[in-house]
Amino acid sequence: MKLVLKLVAGILAGLLLGLYAPEWVARVLFTAKTVIGQLITFTIPLIILFFIMSGIASLPKNSGKLLGKTVALSYCSTILAGLFAFTVASNLIPRLTTAAEPTAESAIKLASYINLEIPPLFGVMSALAAAFVFGIGISATQATDLRRVADQGRDIIDRLLAKVIIPLLPFYIAGVFVEMTVEGTVFATLKTFGVVLVMAIVMHWLWLSVLFVGTGLALGRSPAQLIKNMLPAYFTALGTMSSAATIPVALQASKNNGVSDGIANFTVPLCATIHLCGSTITLVTCATAVMFLSEHLAIPGIDTMLPFIMMLGVIMIAAPGAPGGGVMSALGLLTSMLGFGEASIALMIALYLAQDSFGTACNVTGDGVIALWADRFAQSGEPALSAEQDAA
Repeated sequence: MKLVLKLVAGILAGLLLGLYAPEWVARVLFTAKTVIGQLITFTIPLIILFFIMSGIASLPKNSGKLLGKTVALSYCSTILAGLFAFTVASNLIPRLTTAAEPTAESAIKLASYINLEIPPLFGVMSALAAAFVFGIGISATQATDLRRVADQGRDIIDRLLAKVIIPLLPFYIAGVFVEMTVEGTVFATLKTFGVVLVMAIVMHWLWLSVLFVGTGLALGRSPAQLIKNMLPAYFTALGTMSSAATIPVALQASKNNGVSDGIANFTVPLCATIHLCGSTITLVTCATAVMFLSEHLAIPGIDTMLPFIMMLGVIMIAAPGAPGGGVMSALGLLTSMLGFGEASIALMIALYLAQDSFGTACNVTGDGVIALWADRFAQSGEPALSAEQDAA
């Protein structure tokens, strides 16, 4: 929550400095934004490589069809949530907001004092392909040395995000809003911010209602009781902004819903990594809004967004546990598949961080549904998890 307050402070600082500060002050902030943006661009492929490779390599082994069904169900929920979000956002955002256009009076174009380029070591798709090749290979061959490299690389990038990049994001956002204020597009952008935040939160609740009502009716359980038992996990995630930090509460909530201990211990930690319906709703909604706001982008059709959403469901495995980790993992797809530039990326980060806690809460609460179905799969003839598999 401190990060959200810092984000708001960055927006206000950028707005005020853009309106009242001398041009050189605005250029200093714009320069900081440019340098931080280069660091973010450099880090994106490394996030994808190490987090996905480590995640695949650490998936539970020998849990048979139950693992496959759990992963498939989580992926389907994530994809359908993304399609739902795009359908709503693409129809409502153009009707509720207006595109931000530069004012005729604005003649100032900010320029950075430092022209620094930090090219990534490799491209986004190369990082994704390498992560899958090595992740699956490590899992299949039990290459402990490579797995240690993957885990240590993940820890290094996680520390870079937590200690450097994410603390710098308020300055990055301030630089973005300085630029928009100078160009005269800031107030239309802020109006869209408010609409998008409310829209995303409402869609979280609607999607959770669909999941729990459908599951309750299919399993002969009370949807209201199922949701009530998961509320402690929802509100814990609101405060922690982390699926991983909420795992203990989510485990107990799932067990309160009647999920057996072995299945809950297997499913809930796994879904904290692979079932990200709330984050996907947020990312798709925010991306649609940013494309509507951007002069050089337009809201695409479903033929473009469906592959993006399907890839998003895969690449979110790389989401770091830090606040804002979901959007950091998605930046590569936003640039490579939707054509986002630096300004669009900055808006995306600002929009996502403003409601990250609600997306995380939706993720965690939705995990309770996956746990219920995994328990039903196990009761329908799947072999029970052994103690060694449960520990994995």
